[in-house]
Amino acid sequence: MAIDGLAVVDDVPGEFADRFIENFQARSKDLYSIALSGGETARRCYERLAEAAGSQVDWWKVDVYWGDERCVPHDHRDSNYRLAREALLDRVGAANATHLMRCAEVDDYQLRVGDLGRFELVHLGLGPDGHTASLFAGSPALDADPGRLVTLNEDPSGRNPYPRMTLTLGGIARARLVLVTVMGEEKAEALRAVWDGDDVPAARIRAERVAWLVDPAAAGKLPGC
Repeated sequence: MAIDGLAVVDDVPGEFADRFIENFQARSKDLYSIALSGGETARRCYERLAEAAGSQVDWWKVDVYWGDERCVPHDHRDSNYRLAREALLDRVGAANATHLMRCAEVDDYQLRVGDLGRFELVHLGLGPDGHTASLFAGSPALDADPGRLVTLNEDPSGRNPYPRMTLTLGGIARARLVLVTVMGEEKAEALRAVWDGDDVPAARIRAERVAWLVDPAAAGKLPGC
């Protein structure tokens, strides 16, 4: 199989910023809802977005959610909220609302996402083990009830530390657009597994539209790349 919506680009953060801006400007409602990610690729994407957006994005019309979060204090170095704040939110001034994930308030976040209806954009990454958000191979969250949009989860292998709070596959599927950004040779095996349709979590991403933005190093094991 191939990956629908795959784009191999030299500048993944720049492509992410361009697509975010384009999607914001074409939004279906006045308020624009995005779920953010974590990791170094996400950091680079958000830094580039903060530089590129300028007057093209009215951040007072943006509601910010998270696709997953580690169960650590929000000022912890491994917090996805802290990453997004440093790389994006502090640089653009303010958003209309920021809905932090708190591991003690899973049901509250479930209700909030349910009331939202649809995300305009969900940003995801890809782990070297094939995980996305905090959906890990063999973990209970992969088989969550279809009505469960947010849940707690852990990596059964122990490779990824901390208990997590995460959107489920059903929560991700509520996105009008999912952008998956993948950079680096260390992601090449996982990306090939998705391409081949292997049973890795990221191969199960579904939404109205899914676009994979991949650099040449990550694409190095794909046919024809």
